[in-house]
Amino acid sequence: MSDLPRKAVTRTAKLAALPLGFAGRATWGLGKRIGGKSAELVAREVQQRTADQLFKVLGELKGGAMKLGQALSVFESALPEEIAGPYRAALTKLQEAAPPLPSATVHAVLAERLGEDWRDLFTEFDDKPSAAASIGQVHRAVWHDGRDVAVKVQYPGAGEALLSDLTQLSRFARLLGPLIPGMDIKPLITELRDRVSEELDYEQEARSQREHAEEFADDPDVVVPGVVHQADQVLVTEWIDGVPLADVIADGTPEQRDRAGQLLARFLFSGPARTGLLHADPHPGNFRLLPADPPFAADGEAGQGDGVSAGAAQWRLGVLDFGTVDRLPGGLPQPIGDSLRLTLQGDAESVYELLREEGFVKDSIDLAPDAVLDYLLPIIEPAHVEEFTFSRTWMRNQAARIADPRSPAHQLGKQLNLPPSYLLIHRVTLSTIGVLCQLGATVRLREELESWVPGFLPADEGEQAPPGEETTAEDGPAVREGAVHEAAAEEEALGGAATPEDIVT
Repeated sequence: MSDLPRKAVTRTAKLAALPLGFAGRATWGLGKRIGGKSAELVAREVQQRTADQLFKVLGELKGGAMKLGQALSVFESALPEEIAGPYRAALTKLQEAAPPLPSATVHAVLAERLGEDWRDLFTEFDDKPSAAASIGQVHRAVWHDGRDVAVKVQYPGAGEALLSDLTQLSRFARLLGPLIPGMDIKPLITELRDRVSEELDYEQEARSQREHAEEFADDPDVVVPGVVHQADQVLVTEWIDGVPLADVIADGTPEQRDRAGQLLARFLFSGPARTGLLHADPHPGNFRLLPADPPFAADGEAGQGDGVSAGAAQWRLGVLDFGTVDRLPGGLPQPIGDSLRLTLQGDAESVYELLREEGFVKDSIDLAPDAVLDYLLPIIEPAHVEEFTFSRTWMRNQAARIADPRSPAHQLGKQLNLPPSYLLIHRVTLSTIGVLCQLGATVRLREELESWVPGFLPADEGEQAPPGEETTAEDGPAVREGAVHEAAAEEEALGGAATPEDIVT
């Protein structure tokens, strides 16, 4: 019998308890107000209790429900601080850990998938999981040849639970509104339901990870652990120690934040160019920071200390979890770079025509090219300058501008479209920007665009002037299109009204 709750009635009841619980706590809060407590204090207590319940329920259910929690932990960058604050700690927990399955269940899966003599494959196996995610948990072990490994075990019934959760969450989308005020959750759930099932296929994940590990072998900036063994519902990979990105977000120094942000942007844009694959799950739990030299100690703690003292400039980015990827054989689509370049040149008409050709503007829609550039201008600001400091405040401003039904940006955004082929690119880019805002990192984004995005540099030029020198402030709209495709994809991703969620997805 699986320890993962699978019966639809049981899981639906737990999910339904989230909005009902919020209503109950609101009533409790009213009682506290009548009893004399200040509105501000009561509101903080209600929000903290809601955050605690959110983590408990989503963490216990795992599957699609926990996947939603992991996604929401990235989106909090777009929420007002008075709302985001109480939720941040509880949601961020979902990026790194969740209530684990009993060891007996894990052993049963290993015996079924690796054989009754599965213990012979390891000289050591830690029954206590080192991490628990939406569809599986990871155990540290030592492979029979002496290598430290991570053993990823898929939860029994994870596939059924995932699909059931996302179906139920879609039905409750409106009721879940009070949990994350100001955010339209239903489009997020729809996207997760369409894409996340790929993570159930460990054979596909192993193939994607091998391709990345081969390409990034000996890379000075990025570390991808190699695949050691793969079976149905079990994936064994090399172990890497490191400082979780969530820890850098919470307590990192400015130098650590900047280095992490630069490496994250570099991996995002270089990955498709080097492997033909886009890592499509960029939440902080999938990244580690580790020093180039010396390596982390086997027990992790000493090595982590070495990493902190080694200096941020020496750190590399460890990348985990290749369960969801977008296949881009030619790298990022050339229209992304072309539109960036044309925007940098201030050629509104050409940019508009290119967006129309790619399906971002439907044939039935007629927009003013200059208005489209004005819409993109604030969003694409990070590529306007040589380096840009991402922040939650900046992200919230973008979310508020596009979400406000009274703003011209909102009205224009409703008329844009996101072609299906750009869906994952949009999601990954904007989720990465959300993480950069959580880090508060100063990043040379334009440098990465010049290096890795096809079409960003003119085809007849061997090199382009240094960032910020080839255009002036008046060239504005185009200049910041470091995320132009992403912004276009973002706005058009809505296929309708733009929401704060679309900014950070």
